[in-house]
Amino acid sequence: MEGGFFLIQRVDLGQQDGQRITGIEVIGHERPFGAKPSEGIKSRFYSNTGDTIYYVYVLEGGTLTIWTGERGSPAYYTGTFGADGDTLSGAWRYPGGGGYEATSTRVG
Repeated sequence: MEGGFFLIQRVDLGQQDGQRITGIEVIGHERPFGAKPSEGIKSRFYSNTGDTIYYVYVLEGGTLTIWTGERGSPAYYTGTFGADGDTLSGAWRYPGGGGYEATSTRVG
């Protein structure tokens, strides 16, 4: 995003339960007006279905973990970056054993 403070991720999850899910996610450090930026990275996802979902990001070495809601949530993603730095591959895990594999690619 212009200014370099946030990353914009456009999402197309394809068909899920008979409905195409698309959205946009804004990722970065929280910084309430007049305050210092947060230490951790958080995001908010907005979908074409009206859902708004919060995430917490932690990058340790080459592994990225994304928790839904708050750190330690039972719904999370774990992925690793490719050698070129332009791909991220991993899987979402949900309580009860659900989830799916996902690959993200840097565009532009």
